[in-house]
Amino acid sequence: MAAVSPLAAGGLPPVTFEMGVVFVLVGVTLVLFVTEALPLDVTAVLVMVVLMVLEPWTDIGVAQGLSGFSNPATVTVLAMLILSNGVSRSGVVQIIGRWMSEFAGTNKRRQLASTILATGPASGFINNTPVVAILVPVISDLAHKGNTSPSKLLLPLSYASMLGGMLTLIGTSTNILASQTAERIGDEQGVASLHAFSMFEFTHLGVVVLVVGAAYLMLVGHRLIPERVPPQEDYIAEYEMQDYLSEVVVQPQSPIVGKTIAEAIDERRFDADVLQLVRGGERFIEPIGQKVIKPGDVLAIRTDRETLAAIMEVDDLQLTGAPETDPEMEPTTEADQTLVELVIQSGSSLVGETLRTSAFRSRYDANVLAYRSRGETIRERMDERRLRVGDTLLIQAPEDSIDRLALNPDFILAHEPEEPDYRTEKIPFAVATVVGVVAAATFLPVHIVVAALGGVVAMAATGVLRPAELYDSVDWNVIFLLAGVIPLGIALEETGGAELLGALVAASGEFLPAVGVLWVFYVATSLITGVISNNASVVLMIPVAVEAALDVGANPFAFVLAVTFAASTAFMTPVGYQTNLFVYGPGGYTFGDYVRVGMPLQLLLSVVTVAGIAVFWTV
Repeated sequence: MAAVSPLAAGGLPPVTFEMGVVFVLVGVTLVLFVTEALPLDVTAVLVMVVLMVLEPWTDIGVAQGLSGFSNPATVTVLAMLILSNGVSRSGVVQIIGRWMSEFAGTNKRRQLASTILATGPASGFINNTPVVAILVPVISDLAHKGNTSPSKLLLPLSYASMLGGMLTLIGTSTNILASQTAERIGDEQGVASLHAFSMFEFTHLGVVVLVVGAAYLMLVGHRLIPERVPPQEDYIAEYEMQDYLSEVVVQPQSPIVGKTIAEAIDERRFDADVLQLVRGGERFIEPIGQKVIKPGDVLAIRTDRETLAAIMEVDDLQLTGAPETDPEMEPTTEADQTLVELVIQSGSSLVGETLRTSAFRSRYDANVLAYRSRGETIRERMDERRLRVGDTLLIQAPEDSIDRLALNPDFILAHEPEEPDYRTEKIPFAVATVVGVVAAATFLPVHIVVAALGGVVAMAATGVLRPAELYDSVDWNVIFLLAGVIPLGIALEETGGAELLGALVAASGEFLPAVGVLWVFYVATSLITGVISNNASVVLMIPVAVEAALDVGANPFAFVLAVTFAASTAFMTPVGYQTNLFVYGPGGYTFGDYVRVGMPLQLLLSVVTVAGIAVFWTV
């Protein structure tokens, strides 16, 4: 053990070499999470491996290093993701959303109220991340039909899902993880007040938070949200594609006559795509790669003006104009919309790939015209950029391809398909299963993980989900993230790092009351969650919060609740919570929009939540 540090004076625990190793590892982990140098789940697995390799200093052996996979929180989250997908497949949430949109009509205040009412309560009983994925197309369609900018509704959709997720234990994976962490620390340290959350342990506080948050969004928040996306849908104008789309006529002597569309442009030389072919007044879009080019064909090309000039010179093409509106990019043989937005889901096979390495065009029979990533609109060199969760692709595709994409778990389609493939006949079974899981975990001596796994079996047995769909329902990124960060939290406790950090924060108790220290933890957790995973912040902050509470003679359970609520309501950045990423592209938001709308809400709820904890639980 290392010599006692000067920090140990005044009652602080001694700083040891083992603590230093874990602190460095925590720091590196945070940097990797923030920079996304590696996918979050890969970073988590790396942390797990390093903890086990450095066992002499981290106190994490193989059994503890792998304990995240067998942790009840991890298995419960896995089961709840499957249950949420079963509810989604039945169409019950979508139907509720449609009822609300019919109620709202074109009244903007009603549209906002409907969005919050459809999202908040539902997120208390279905994992809030799938709820947002389900409702993005419903709310987008509601906005456009009501002549409202989707920007005005999609951010409230995300925020309402986070607020609603705090109604019950199963509303968000963060609650489940916090519950298990609190129970483990309570058992290991003999802290009587720490226990696993019951299903409705904090519902009364969750209702207060939801009502206050909804009032803020209705009265203040919607005024702060800019109309980034125009009410009247025109993707070409919205993505500023006018200078990147051109139509050219193939001259009789052109060297590309007789070649296929796939062979027409040397993609190694030119960043360009042939999006459609017009022949004899008829427009064709994907799949057109094998169509042979003839003189007089008109090709719609996606590229910038400089590249277009070079292609025209090389291939003897004549410029005729540029598509100015969405209808000009539609095939004449199709009456339905063929320009749509796709949001890349968490767990998508495209995450980390590029459009080129994923063979996107041939794989999905779709052209990517542009895409948004972290607030940036990308129209050039798209094939070279790696795709990330929340990236929103503007694609052009035939109607049947769009229908297939709507069923693909890799994507959230920003519009509902005309004939959605819901299993409405299974709604009674899906609803009964979720009610049964909640009832069993609430009224019977059954652990939530047992009830949730029983629900998975019930959904498979009743046909709500097919056996193969059980595996597709799981966001494996989340599972590996949980499995990786749980041992890091254990290492922080085992080496005494949590005790040291808790004591340092508890030092603020010399000039702050216990409720003030509680507020400090809420704010600190909010800030940390804004840049890293909400689940990671819970794992790191709860042990520290417990130690600080013990040092100031406060109720550790109250501190656990403050950390849990703060981590589950990260409003200030798009990367703090997955639901914020899902609406980032379709809403056309910038990073600053989250700060402008989310910061006042975060500060308001920091006061409301801490006051509520002080009233409902003794601090």
